[in-house]
Amino acid sequence: MGAYHAGSRAVQDRVGVREFADHVGRIIGQGIKPVAAAFLELQPLLILGAADPATGRVWASPLTGAAGFVRATGPHQISITGGTRPTDPLTPALAEARDLPVGTIALDPRTRRRMRVDGRLRRTARGLAIEAERVFSNCPKYIQRRESYETVADREPDPLRHSTELTTSQAEFIAAADTFFLATVHEHGADASHRGGNPGFVQVTSPRELVWPDYTGNAMFLSLGNLLADPRAGLLFLDWTTGTTLQLTGEARTEFDEDGERRVRFAVTEVVESAAAIPLRWSAPEYSPANPDPAH
Repeated sequence: MGAYHAGSRAVQDRVGVREFADHVGRIIGQGIKPVAAAFLELQPLLILGAADPATGRVWASPLTGAAGFVRATGPHQISITGGTRPTDPLTPALAEARDLPVGTIALDPRTRRRMRVDGRLRRTARGLAIEAERVFSNCPKYIQRRESYETVADREPDPLRHSTELTTSQAEFIAAADTFFLATVHEHGADASHRGGNPGFVQVTSPRELVWPDYTGNAMFLSLGNLLADPRAGLLFLDWTTGTTLQLTGEARTEFDEDGERRVRFAVTEVVESAAAIPLRWSAPEYSPANPDPAH
């Protein structure tokens, strides 16, 4: 497969950015360059997106560890010490994985840098290994700066809250969010990406539906292209100060206005909330100057 599949091409053509997308698509490579390897080794957080083969549901899940828990072990492979927490909805799929399509994103709020590695995952004696098929970095647009983090001692996690719709407190959590991660899939693989904006940019329109604007980006339309080909998606919201995670799985579709605006409408199938699920505690955000006013 080239840089884009038919779904991404269809969205690019609809928006009229195919030529620009061809230019931007040159950033996608198969190898992990030294600068990318160095970036990965500094990160305490990696987001992994995949579909569970047993259920077909797509999830975005956090993996954490001391700097160095993610590292390049060759020009086409990264290794991850450990894995998802035992109660994470993707853990059963990862336990026996040998060739699972996954997408990952490492986002560093301190430097407002992000890097994505998509490929095939297998279980190893120490954790996980991913054979990289697509490696690329994105611009800092819509990333909120968080100057520092601290790691707190692991503790027994609170019981998970499973449901098929959002509670009032979960809806408020989403409405206050400035960042979430989006996992999508297509015939040949999976992808994990970042969405950011000022609080309020994600709207909860009902206990089983969210809507967010698709802000102008790099014109690649990898996520929207995936959703056109396969509407399954997973969302991960983090509370950066408490470590609580909110994971949603369901289906999404993109709506196009005549004036060129786009929004994504997500229908919730399942919700998993885990208090203090990750040990990272980040400082208060400095919002990206690129963030539009969500009221407009």
